[in-house]
Amino acid sequence: MNIDKYKHTHVDILQRIDRLRALTRTGVEDNAAAIAQGVVALSAVVKLHLAAEDQALYPSLQRSGNAALAQLGLRFQQEMGPIAAAFDAFAHAWNTPARVRGDEAGFRAAANDVLRRVYERMRQEDRDFYPAIESGA
Repeated sequence: MNIDKYKHTHVDILQRIDRLRALTRTGVEDNAAAIAQGVVALSAVVKLHLAAEDQALYPSLQRSGNAALAQLGLRFQQEMGPIAAAFDAFAHAWNTPARVRGDEAGFRAAANDVLRRVYERMRQEDRDFYPAIESGA
């Protein structure tokens, strides 16, 4: 199974997270507009990625005839649910400059928590999930 597009999207998402981190480090208030715009753009990419996984990748693994991959896919899909919900709430909460500017500490705390969870999850997929798919394990 070719999963290059999923891996490529991970690179894009990680770069967007890094950009948000850099903007935050250089000043939330001064960069509130760019941060909010970055959150909106990141949200669009994440939603498309999750939809592709839910509509194509996971069903493909279930139909693969490989019980181990089907089970692994189901586990990863179920584990992603709470992370995706937290990310969605984050994206809705911090999608305007006024919200970001109005609660810098809240934004920083939410970003540190949610973006770290997304980052760690993608690293886990890159390290464990995608190689298992590619090897047919």
